[in-house]
Amino acid sequence: MNFPMKDFLLSKILVGAAAGLGVFAIVVWLGADPTAEWSARRPGADMEGASAPAETAAPIEGVLTQSSGVASTLPGAWPRFRNANLDNISTDSVPLAAAWNGAPPLVWSLEMGEGHAGAAIVDGRVYVLDYDRPNSADALRCLSFDDGAEIWRYAYPVKVKRNHGMSRTVPAVTEEFLVAIGPKCHVTCLEPETGKLFWQIDLVGRFGTDVPPWYAGQCPLIDEGRAILAPGGRALLVAIDCRTGDILWETPNPDRWSMTHSSIVPMEFAGKRFFVYCASGGVVGVDAQSGAVLWKTKEWKIRIANVPTPVLVGGGRIFFSGGYEAGSLMMALRDEGGTLKAETLFRLGPDLFGSAQQTPVFYEGHLYGVRPDEQLVCLDLEGRVVWASGAAHKFGLGPYMIADGLIFVMNDSGLLSVVDATPAGYKLLDQADLLDGHDSWAPMALASGRMILRDLTRMVCVDLSVRE
Repeated sequence: MNFPMKDFLLSKILVGAAAGLGVFAIVVWLGADPTAEWSARRPGADMEGASAPAETAAPIEGVLTQSSGVASTLPGAWPRFRNANLDNISTDSVPLAAAWNGAPPLVWSLEMGEGHAGAAIVDGRVYVLDYDRPNSADALRCLSFDDGAEIWRYAYPVKVKRNHGMSRTVPAVTEEFLVAIGPKCHVTCLEPETGKLFWQIDLVGRFGTDVPPWYAGQCPLIDEGRAILAPGGRALLVAIDCRTGDILWETPNPDRWSMTHSSIVPMEFAGKRFFVYCASGGVVGVDAQSGAVLWKTKEWKIRIANVPTPVLVGGGRIFFSGGYEAGSLMMALRDEGGTLKAETLFRLGPDLFGSAQQTPVFYEGHLYGVRPDEQLVCLDLEGRVVWASGAAHKFGLGPYMIADGLIFVMNDSGLLSVVDATPAGYKLLDQADLLDGHDSWAPMALASGRMILRDLTRMVCVDLSVRE
């Protein structure tokens, strides 16, 4: 997921660095800087990610605070990053307006701590991971979908310095469980309605996780009552019982691949069900029941920041994209006598397609996404550019999704555009300024015709439904 610093910051670092250090020095600096404040909890830690054994990690003590907000009776849900099917496509039945005659109505607005964490919506409640800077605490907040009023919050102390925002992840929510990953890789499991704590784990202390540059961006996955996480360190992937906190399995990590900002996707192929994850050194497919590695490849990796999540496009094919000149890659799995192997079908340079921050959307046989020149692009599954929005229509690092046959795409400054989701050509239908103009990067969420958006410091809920 989510969200590296802008490319201009890397350019600024390069100007200040000695010419002979090159890219390697930048990576080392970026990898070390965000985690420096945790050195007291990680004796002997260095840039290689060494950490204290689990038993030496300080216990986490959170506080649950109840407030006066009341859950909405509105139906619909957006229960996790990229929605229930992990495709970033809304299945909401409420018809949406393709033109707004000014701007869609603002339902509510809420100030937030600096960050890019998006919302999940379940049972009339909005869940968001915030950072309470005055109290130096991660704060899991439950809000009313009606008016944004806080229902409860669970906060625990953790020192996080400003690093282009703090919180970046979207919680995963079911009827029974809420799981969230904090900026410094603290995983919390709560009861969604009341905020009651089931368990909490510090991935740094438990598994020797390296906190990624710009903090954790991996969004958790709840699968069959288990929290599926990719800590890196001593375990590439793990499954944790959501009710008890027991570790059900751990995937060995002999290559010492580290956590990235990318999130885990479940996949089925050749009679096997497994989890696909982009780690620091490559891509892995891990058996959903045992945690065993079924396949892995080093064909796709990004040295600085691997952010977008793998996109499943059918037929055993997986599409990967990234920034920092990585471009994109289409991979296909093959079943060779019961053994799964991955092969590269094609690569695209960043001039054709890549994505530094957001994950492309696969919809009705085509891929839609914003490439490094900031144009919205439609690709076919052979890697051909069907259309691009043109130099006059650029969207930066902002989020996008598809709902009711429409692409909703936001630029860095908070301008929301609505575009036809069709390979027939780029057709802009309407635009409206909805945020204040700084780093509007958080993933979108949509339910009951209402969309939740945010920039660095403010979250808004707008009504996109067709007005009578």
